[in-house]
Amino acid sequence: MLLAIDVGNTNSVIALFEGDEPVAQWRASTSTTRTADEYAVWLSQLMEFHGQKLTDISECIISTVVPQSLFHLRNLSRRYFNCEPFVIGHHNIPGVEVRINKPSEAGADRLVNAVGAFTAHGGPLVVVDSGTATNFDIVGSDGAFEGGVIAPGINLSMQALHEAAARLPRIAIERPDKVIGTDTVGAMQTGVFWGYVSLIDGLIERIKKEYAKPIKVVATGGIASLFEGQTEAIDIFDHDLTIRGLLEISKRLKAK
Repeated sequence: MLLAIDVGNTNSVIALFEGDEPVAQWRASTSTTRTADEYAVWLSQLMEFHGQKLTDISECIISTVVPQSLFHLRNLSRRYFNCEPFVIGHHNIPGVEVRINKPSEAGADRLVNAVGAFTAHGGPLVVVDSGTATNFDIVGSDGAFEGGVIAPGINLSMQALHEAAARLPRIAIERPDKVIGTDTVGAMQTGVFWGYVSLIDGLIERIKKEYAKPIKVVATGGIASLFEGQTEAIDIFDHDLTIRGLLEISKRLKAK
């Protein structure tokens, strides 16, 4: 069985595959201090619900934007799965050319998303990934990574408002029914939510104008569902893009 791990700045997603078939998928908060043994205890308990054991895992693939977590995840794979994990980098993804000035700066999550999006939806594409940051990544007609845009994520913006302004409270993100807020909380919610809808709409419009060719827009990420039905700029919502990308890379490595 294959264990696919995607470590983001805020959350990590771990998925289990039997061949091409998904067995289970879990989401946890990212921790740089969680040891290999702690990962193993947590994972073994979750796998029991699906009738699986740690010893059933024979392959491991890792995508991480948090370098501090990699040491523990490597140890997890070596100690409990008896295999060396494949760690995603800009130089080692079969069939993906990184067409930016400094390929080493391309985040693993952005490259994996490019593979997952191209595999499922073809190209060219804009992949909008809503997480700690909001990424707008361009995938060429041949599946190449061609650059993009990085903006602060919606949760990060909400946190910054609370921390930088003494009288603004910490609030939850909600989808307001109207634009004009009639109290402080309502004004903050509408500013962040509709501000991000406008950010998505505006950047997609500018990207399409600059790209000057027909291009589809696919949204993914932990909070992408928040924008479903609220923007016409996004053509497809695909919440399993990253994990699908990891599975596809694993398949390409086996074929190679």
